Amino acid sequence: MTIQFCGAAREVTGSAHLITLDNGFKILLDCGLYQGGGEAHGESEDTPAKRLADIDMDNFNDKWLFNPAEINCLILSHAHIDHSGRIPKLVKDGFKGMIYCTHATRDLSAIMLLDSAAIQEKDAEYANKKALAKGKPANHKPLYVADDVRVTMPLFVGYAYERWFSIHKDVEILFRDAGHILGSASITLKIKEKRKTKMIGFSGDIGRPNRPILKDPMPMPALDYLICESTYGDKLHMEAPAETERFLQILHETTKRGGKVIIPAFSVGRTQEIVYLMDRLATEGRLPRIPVYVDSPLSVDATEVFIKHPECFDEALNEYMRTDPNPFGFKNLTYVRKAEDSIKLNDSTEPCVIISASGMGNAGRIKHHLANNVQNKLNTILIVGYASPETPAGQLRSGKKTLKLFGETKDVLAQVKIMDSFSAHGDYKEMLQFIDNQRKTLKNLFLVHGDYERQQVFQKTLNANGFASVAIPALGESVIV
Repeated sequence: MTIQFCGAAREVTGSAHLITLDNGFKILLDCGLYQGGGEAHGESEDTPAKRLADIDMDNFNDKWLFNPAEINCLILSHAHIDHSGRIPKLVKDGFKGMIYCTHATRDLSAIMLLDSAAIQEKDAEYANKKALAKGKPANHKPLYVADDVRVTMPLFVGYAYERWFSIHKDVEILFRDAGHILGSASITLKIKEKRKTKMIGFSGDIGRPNRPILKDPMPMPALDYLICESTYGDKLHMEAPAETERFLQILHETTKRGGKVIIPAFSVGRTQEIVYLMDRLATEGRLPRIPVYVDSPLSVDATEVFIKHPECFDEALNEYMRTDPNPFGFKNLTYVRKAEDSIKLNDSTEPCVIISASGMGNAGRIKHHLANNVQNKLNTILIVGYASPETPAGQLRSGKKTLKLFGETKDVLAQVKIMDSFSAHGDYKEMLQFIDNQRKTLKNLFLVHGDYERQQVFQKTLNANGFASVAIPALGESVIV
């Protein structure tokens, strides 16, 4: 069989990996939206990424490195858009198979893909307005619309963790809790070919042990081959006690000087973790008495999905809910749905906390909050996780002094703080812990979902820890296993 790396190859978004069995059966692992600039894909003169340079990376989401109609099934690790965001386009372009995932992932995908469709439509409308203003044709079209999502969702089939099930006479699947976001799973494939059984694993995104809300990630069964994420391949995260105190310090310092704390946060996972932290601080009487706004309709819907899936919660949260039945709600917290209420937040001068999507600052209401607040030195922009370098949040992370938003260049006068400890991705030690049981069985380990420089560091770390064969595949590269 062959594995082709069709996305998140030497990049952190656009997850997609194609497994083709010798009998022609094709399995796609994830089908994510690429979020970032095209220049990040070319690495060296002789890599497959370079040989695929005829693909316009600025329009990469419109292209396929395979024929969607030939894919027999899709297995989805979790609902984040960089893993699921191109599924409606896949269906639109000819895919007719089933989409296998956990129950919680199906529920989250339903709301997240509809939200993504709305963003696609708005982006196309904005691009057409700009084109017309320059006297150019208004021919920008969304990748997909809401009706495409409605056609897609019946193809989703939910399965529980820890249950082997068959998708083909020669292929069985196991989902195991990855501890990354609600419903996230590692994927183990048991494939029979030529009277031999091969164990192929896809880590999905590896979560973190001892984090709030979700259960710890569970190691995968013994594997022959592993496709493994590497987002924080050269980083260590802050420990929880220090994280809480630093978060409180940022809130106190900003509100004392009369500013706002603006937090770009993904609607699923990151937002709920921050709200849960603030809920606990409020219960302890330590949270500053200021308004807190979750300004994202998707975050509101996602929080409701969280509440419906307590089977994913860890023991600590279940224990906490005995005294506080709603861990995602406290006094002074407001969930904002209406656009007019979001606009009012931009006009307000009161000290407050605004948590808004997306986490990379490149779509949704957070772009407006950044545009309206980044030039005020009283404010703090708090970055709470990874962001692609080309995105607004990524540029703020790197210390850029100006930011281009809605066609205007803004000076970055607000303080920018970074707290990677909120990340739902394991650091390099946590990833090593996750795959520690694979040292003796793995024939090959393939690193995906990471910046190339970080992957190189992680590759050396893995080699030093007993993993002999570690590859960093480039975009479009295929390997025979």
